[in-house]
Amino acid sequence: MAEVRGGGESGDARPELDEDLSEVSDFLHAIGQQIKLLREQAGLTQKQFAKEVGYTESLIGAVEQGKRTPQRELLESSERLLDGRGLLIAAADDIEKAKAKARVRHPEWFRNYATLEASALEHHDWSAYLAPGLLQTEEYARAVFRMRQPLLAEEKVEIRVAARMARQEVLARWPRAVFSWVIDESVLNRRLGGPEVHRRQLERFLEIGETRGMTLQVMPMDRAENAGMDGSFILITPKGRPQTGYMEVQRNGRLITDAEEVRFLNVRYGTLRAQAHSPQESLSLIEKMLGER
Repeated sequence: MAEVRGGGESGDARPELDEDLSEVSDFLHAIGQQIKLLREQAGLTQKQFAKEVGYTESLIGAVEQGKRTPQRELLESSERLLDGRGLLIAAADDIEKAKAKARVRHPEWFRNYATLEASALEHHDWSAYLAPGLLQTEEYARAVFRMRQPLLAEEKVEIRVAARMARQEVLARWPRAVFSWVIDESVLNRRLGGPEVHRRQLERFLEIGETRGMTLQVMPMDRAENAGMDGSFILITPKGRPQTGYMEVQRNGRLITDAEEVRFLNVRYGTLRAQAHSPQESLSLIEKMLGER
């Protein structure tokens, strides 16, 4: 079987199962509040704590608010640093169960891809129109889902946002997978959600591009040739499985397993990386854009 069709990040193409997030979200919020209380008792700011445990300040903030599922490594580091008296270690197994429950936040038609993504050893993404889902800030993701046509109910928007933020846990997993993104310059100029949302999204790109083991490149709009004009796509290598492609168009997603089609996407992605700005040039461009805002 060469492919599986269905909706994906950009659309709600098929009916969905009812989703109840209350149990999972309440539990994660409680764990986050425990970490926050222990941190404050230790006299540490979020920035100081993030530096000590080796995570970003934004991720720590999201964990404390119950918007991100803490990795076992973060719980263990927090336990040692904050003297949690075994509280956070004891929660680790329950966190794993909560993460499994959190997967129901994805529509049924998206779960196959989400499962592959969660175990991927490599993740390469060409984004021609939007910020990649794994790199979107919460505000940007909310803006994207709120502008969806036909309109989504506010409750469904929040479910989608929570699911997208939960997927980003793969960025903090260790050992870290190989990540690379090539993003069209038009994405950086498109002010979805307004000026402040746009600024924070640019800052997010900068943060990712400066993270060890992650490569972000910008495809300039003045290039005479662009190998990605057919649209966005993703290449992932799940653990123990061959590399797989994924692409979307107008509320339809396509998971590609045919070896020849995957090879074509590999050739195209390699060309895109050669045509794009270097990683350092890309970061300099983003810094310049931020300075002009």
